[in-house]
Amino acid sequence: MRQRICQLLAFCLLACSLISSPARAAGYTQTRYPIVLVHGLFGFDNIGPVDYFYGIASALRSGGAQVYITQVSAANSTEVRGEQLLTQVRQILAATGASKVNLIGHSHGGPTSRYVASVRPDLVASVTSIGGVNKGSRVADVLIGAVPDVTYGVANAVSGFISFLSGNPTLPQNARAAATSLSTAGTLAFNQRHPQGVPVSACGEGDYQVNGVYYFSWSGARPYTNLLDVSDPVLALTALAFNGAKNDGLVSSCSSHLGRVIRDDYALNHLDEVNQMVGISNLFETNPVTLFRQQANRLQGMGL
Repeated sequence: MRQRICQLLAFCLLACSLISSPARAAGYTQTRYPIVLVHGLFGFDNIGPVDYFYGIASALRSGGAQVYITQVSAANSTEVRGEQLLTQVRQILAATGASKVNLIGHSHGGPTSRYVASVRPDLVASVTSIGGVNKGSRVADVLIGAVPDVTYGVANAVSGFISFLSGNPTLPQNARAAATSLSTAGTLAFNQRHPQGVPVSACGEGDYQVNGVYYFSWSGARPYTNLLDVSDPVLALTALAFNGAKNDGLVSSCSSHLGRVIRDDYALNHLDEVNQMVGISNLFETNPVTLFRQQANRLQGMGL
């Protein structure tokens, strides 16, 4: 009997090893166009062994995707960052021979990607906004009204240091312009110039496709997710600015909406959405890396 049980267990293990999970299958993330990742405020591509999109690029590449991580000003206006991104998109297209890219932007990287899609839709196949500040952030509104001018100087110094550490010391930094761009009023003005994919209603979906570009979004809605994550208490504090509205600690769920809303209530906070803090996130929610892989597969299925 014992021998039969052992044989049965061995057979089951062998069967499991032969059955390939679709999420891990070769080619699962192989999109037609390169995937370009765009960081948010105070962001970077990588600093030493620490990636802004922690473990995400390698996971996408393992499934066949061409992935590029861009570096724009850590703090500056959406338009300035957008022009920097556009230059890098052109370089990526020249290097790969591709005709378009799939932009995936986090936080301020969302509207930064939208800018490129607005001014050069011929170069963009899709824009995916993750925790994107698409209708402003109450946190930015509060900070603009509360922080003294000297704070912007400190923020510029921090932004410059971040860019220096990530190998791009010449990128211009303007924390005041960044705060204005991320505020409700600043985002409203930006959306009037670049409305593609932005919902007309307060918390609905936007157009799924505009000028040949497909728009998607998703976000988290739980500021505090893991006792081991030192950033969670900070995000729990900033979440108070939203007066009880669903948010990820820095952006309300409704503000994150763009185009097709995949979900706006993952049990993730703003940093979890890109697997930051070396991958410490909610153990009881879908892993952020998996969400990126699923989006790449979604794009693949649409021929993008």
